[in-house]
Amino acid sequence: MAPKPLPNVLEIKPYVPGLAAESGYKLSSNENPLGCSSLAVEAIKTGLSQLEIYPDGGSNLLREAISERYGIDADRVICGAGSDEIFQMLARAFLAPGDEIIQSEYGFLVYKLVAQQSGAKTISVPEKDLVADIDAMLAAVTDKTRIVFLANPNNPTGTYLPFDEVRRLHAGLPEDVLLVLDAAYAEYVQKNDYSSGLEMAANYDNVLMTRTFSKIHGLASLRLGWAFGPAAVIDALNRVRGPFNVNALAQLAGIAALKDEAFAQKSADFNNAELDRLLPAVRETGLTVYPSVGNFFLVRFPQSDGKTAEAANAFLQSRGLIVRNVMAYGLPDCLRISVGLEDANTKVIEALQDFMAA
Repeated sequence: MAPKPLPNVLEIKPYVPGLAAESGYKLSSNENPLGCSSLAVEAIKTGLSQLEIYPDGGSNLLREAISERYGIDADRVICGAGSDEIFQMLARAFLAPGDEIIQSEYGFLVYKLVAQQSGAKTISVPEKDLVADIDAMLAAVTDKTRIVFLANPNNPTGTYLPFDEVRRLHAGLPEDVLLVLDAAYAEYVQKNDYSSGLEMAANYDNVLMTRTFSKIHGLASLRLGWAFGPAAVIDALNRVRGPFNVNALAQLAGIAALKDEAFAQKSADFNNAELDRLLPAVRETGLTVYPSVGNFFLVRFPQSDGKTAEAANAFLQSRGLIVRNVMAYGLPDCLRISVGLEDANTKVIEALQDFMAA
């Protein structure tokens, strides 16, 4: 008889990334269209002559660089192969069969995946106008709740919660429930009432903030993320973290990227200028376009024949525009479109104009 995996593993639907573009424009994975910092590229080149050497197992120099950049304690920082690995560490360290996690209805798919890996149940709380509903999330807390995940800004909706609402969520949670603030898109937000959660993670024993180098820093291919939080939580994560979990080239590139604040600002400025151009232009076609503070936006299509999200996706692909189908999120009538370079964004506008006019 063949070996059998655990029953909860067979229930997992593997994460499906955005489609790649063999030609045309890939606007399906929220990547930085400007690439990455030239300093990061040069740092990687310096590391190519030492590929036979194991990386720094504790990412010590990278954690020091994060500490210096954000004014936080390096001992309370942990690095991972993307934010995804940190979520997996959280599941290994804090979740057991029968436990529960809470997320908003359209939260990042990986939260549910890591919960399933540990045999825990995911409670998805309905949103209001594609924004997390704090009262509903608090009402969903039970004695089985171990982690509350909040992506802020949220992918795939592009919406965010003001900091006062995040604090209200935290204030209503039991002290033994961990609040994880996923701030992957924080650097793009230019709202006075927004905070990544860094201060909360510094001051509370049950708040962890996660960040990534994949978006604003353009290092998605290297898989690099980090988290900051209470010493006891970081200690637990280090106990389940694999040895040498962050490769040496990623560490070098991350350190260099943090130094290039001009590139990060240029990326944010470009993104927000293009969003200001894209959103009203797509709305003029008659489509519903939701406000976004990330490097992507969500478009809702009619359910009438020939104008559905599925039809639009096929039409965009015929124009060489690869966007993200979000059926897996429970949004079958929507498409998520990443902000690309100016030419790609113009082609998106023109394609959607033609699609709706046909």
